Amino acid sequence: MLDSNQTFMAEFVVKMADERGRIVQQVQSAHSAGELRERFAHQGYLVYDIQPKGLFSRGESLRGRKQIPLDQFIIFNSQFLTLFRAGLPILTALELLAKQQKDPYFKSVLEDVRLKVKSGESLSHAFEEQNVASKIYTTTLLAGEKSGNLDEVLTRYITFQKTSMAFRRKLLTSLLYPALLVIGMVGLFTLLIVYVVPEFGKLYQTLDAKLPAMTIFLLDIGNNAQRIFPFFIAGLIALGLFFMSWRRSEAGAAAIDRFRLSLPIFGNIWLKYQVAMFARTLSTLLSGGLPLVPALETAGASIESRSITNSLAGVAQSVREGRPLAVSLEETKVFPELAVEMVAVGESTGALPQMLNSVGDFYDDDVQTALAAALALIEPLVLILMAIVVGFVLVSIYLPIFQLGSAAAAR
Repeated sequence: MLDSNQTFMAEFVVKMADERGRIVQQVQSAHSAGELRERFAHQGYLVYDIQPKGLFSRGESLRGRKQIPLDQFIIFNSQFLTLFRAGLPILTALELLAKQQKDPYFKSVLEDVRLKVKSGESLSHAFEEQNVASKIYTTTLLAGEKSGNLDEVLTRYITFQKTSMAFRRKLLTSLLYPALLVIGMVGLFTLLIVYVVPEFGKLYQTLDAKLPAMTIFLLDIGNNAQRIFPFFIAGLIALGLFFMSWRRSEAGAAAIDRFRLSLPIFGNIWLKYQVAMFARTLSTLLSGGLPLVPALETAGASIESRSITNSLAGVAQSVREGRPLAVSLEETKVFPELAVEMVAVGESTGALPQMLNSVGDFYDDDVQTALAAALALIEPLVLILMAIVVGFVLVSIYLPIFQLGSAAAAR
């Protein structure tokens, strides 16, 4: 019978070089990749790569496919910042946090980071190699290491992420009720058309009733829908899988972004949301001590909107050539005029990070106000549409029964 330690052992493919420089590859069992790396490092081997054996062992690491939840990562950084401020060395803080980490994947990541830092790598580079943190995080760490203000930049990063996460949660909460209404309407309509209407059709066939045009029309839809429903579901699943793959491509992401921006009302809300995220990200990077051009490049790469990302690539090049940030942003014809004016004020007063935070706050409030107003119009429209659809279906399927009843009473 296996003991508790053996139960959680996993197999890894280890690629390493011995003291003569010969490359060898072995399959070894261990609790984590960090444990294996440390084991062979003590034996004098230079470890090149460690990958889990099996599904992800052929050319792509498991770590490249999995992301740590943002709230879990924020908790780790808050704890790390507390230990760092208390005077604990980075290696000790990482070791303590790795030991208390319940997620085995995140634990292996932290162990690997600790070993890389122990071997002489910077903390920012060690996290960058894990491929689990955003570019904003690793760039912020790098700026803190270069300036010697690691605790300050980590504080700004944590504040930024908490603010962004709280804002996204508010948006999702406000969208929840309309989404449930739409799902309910689609589900109810599907149930009526696929199951209820064909049953009434069978009833009217046995009664040999003369049906009105609207009932015949609805019965035709119901009978056809019942036949093609399995194929429709299969096609919908296939289309969903294709869409998920397509949206991850550069062309797909750009097309989806253009569609979002072209939507009436919601296109403007999406643009303001992205501008708010960009302003907060750039403010965090600048406050951490990063120069303007690298901060622009990093902030631009972190924005979901491809239109803004592509525009910011040109802005970074323009600023690199010596032009003011506000002028460069204005030339893109993408950013709202008010945001450009606020950036110009921040540049002229030397308080650009603070002004960018104000831009983020302003557009956060603007997005929430505009979204609440739009949803206040959409919710009653969905309810009215639902009532019309359900009413049409009910009248169509019950009208022959009323006619039969009237005919029987007339006799």
